[in-house]
Amino acid sequence: MTLQQLEYIVALDNYRHFVKAAESCFVTQPTLTMQVKKLEEEIGIQLFERTKKPLVPTPAGEYFIGKARQILHDIDELKAYVSDEVESMEGEYRLSIIPTLAPYVLPLFLPHFIKHYPKTKLIIQEQQTEVMLEALQKGTIDLGILVTPVDQRGIREIPVFNESFMVYLPENSTEFTEKLPTPEDLNPDQLLLLEEGHCFRAQALELCQSRTEMYGHGFAFQSGSIEALKHLVQQNLGYTLVPELAVTKEEYKKNVRRFADPQPTREVSIVVHNSFTKEALIEGLRDSIQSTLPAGVDVKNQFVRIKWK
Repeated sequence: MTLQQLEYIVALDNYRHFVKAAESCFVTQPTLTMQVKKLEEEIGIQLFERTKKPLVPTPAGEYFIGKARQILHDIDELKAYVSDEVESMEGEYRLSIIPTLAPYVLPLFLPHFIKHYPKTKLIIQEQQTEVMLEALQKGTIDLGILVTPVDQRGIREIPVFNESFMVYLPENSTEFTEKLPTPEDLNPDQLLLLEEGHCFRAQALELCQSRTEMYGHGFAFQSGSIEALKHLVQQNLGYTLVPELAVTKEEYKKNVRRFADPQPTREVSIVVHNSFTKEALIEGLRDSIQSTLPAGVDVKNQFVRIKWK
């Protein structure tokens, strides 16, 4: 039994004529006749009394066709509901963002988002990557903004932009003035890092090809703040790596060195559970972020809108 067969018998009941019913379903009369007969054979019930003119349902057929009408009506309602779900942005949504993005990305896109989507309320919290992914799986948050790929089953990643890593040095440092640095040029013993649990720390260690604790600068400091590390660097206590959006125009002149090409970058994405249906919200959030990024940041354009109907 198929939905198409149900549509055929309802059309046949409406028109009481095989040719007219077939035309309304945009199929040939033999096709409709064959499918109706196939359905009758499957369920063991004769649905129409073919000897009478015009065609009329049998008593059992009247009951069956009534149920078919209700099923098709319910499906139309479900399609309309899903369509509204996909297109609607109204309501309250829980958004999580990792700490190494929050101070730099939120001030950029939030004013734009609030202005363009006044009926959408975002409840925003900072979470580290593993906590965020667990929350998405449990349904305690709706969306996240983090660094990808995470390649976790059930989680959909929507790339938004690529952000370069920068070397952050004390003001007037003479390091890397002759040529742009490469990851191999970095001295891990002088590198200040975020505390355990931050994905940016793991990325920095990967970039330096080191996974060991490094205290060559004479002290151990556990921080969850890129800004705290920048202040330590400014006191000549080492250097650190920072994401591009964490650097001000003034710091860019005094403290920052870009890497030589190909520059190491991190991919920033919106993440949702595969069951999340608010495609318009995903698209609106993505567009607000991309439209407020500083010039030169590499925008990711391969957004694929999921079709739900």
